[in-house]
Amino acid sequence: MVYLQSSPEPCVGSLIHPEWVLTAAHCPLPVKIRLGVYRPSITNKKEQIRNYSQIMPHPEFDAQSLENDLMMIKLSKPAVLDLYVGTIAVAMEPIAFNDSCFIPTWAWNKYKNLSDPDILTWINQYSLPPHDCQNIHQEMQAENVMCVGQPLNIMSENKEVSAAPAVCGGRLHGILSWAKGSVTMGSEGIFTQVHHYARWIMKIINTH
Repeated sequence: MVYLQSSPEPCVGSLIHPEWVLTAAHCPLPVKIRLGVYRPSITNKKEQIRNYSQIMPHPEFDAQSLENDLMMIKLSKPAVLDLYVGTIAVAMEPIAFNDSCFIPTWAWNKYKNLSDPDILTWINQYSLPPHDCQNIHQEMQAENVMCVGQPLNIMSENKEVSAAPAVCGGRLHGILSWAKGSVTMGSEGIFTQVHHYARWIMKIINTH
């Protein structure tokens, strides 16, 4: 997990290569990229801080429908992989039926404008079958998405950092595009399905 410190809101990124972070295209440009972060409101000596050298949103990202909501960020210098900073493999194939996904993000105990979140939070969830996902989100025309959680089950209004990853079977399968309520409390979340974009991701890494 990479903490993309930005204004007005931070985002979560996923380190998929020592030089590259994958996040959502709806995220603002990061002011600071922090790796090895447990609680963003507290800096620690194990943290690595980077700037970005390139920003590559998906060329067909649509801010209205949130279709193709992915963005690649090249770090100013490669991350040093250690006990606190590691990479995650990108999914190349669809999620296996009934596979559980680990969804981590950061949240605020008490949200204040421009404050950094103070808690790492997560949940294990199963993705909904594609048919159920389409039924719920007919108003949302975006394709290549996966749905997780209970529709309209707004159990908590805890504020969470956007663009949480969905790690299923040890691979990065989803990037949170939008949610109603708190995903880590069981509310529904709509994730961009990463495997659809694996070729684009690899091409960016290999040519930039």
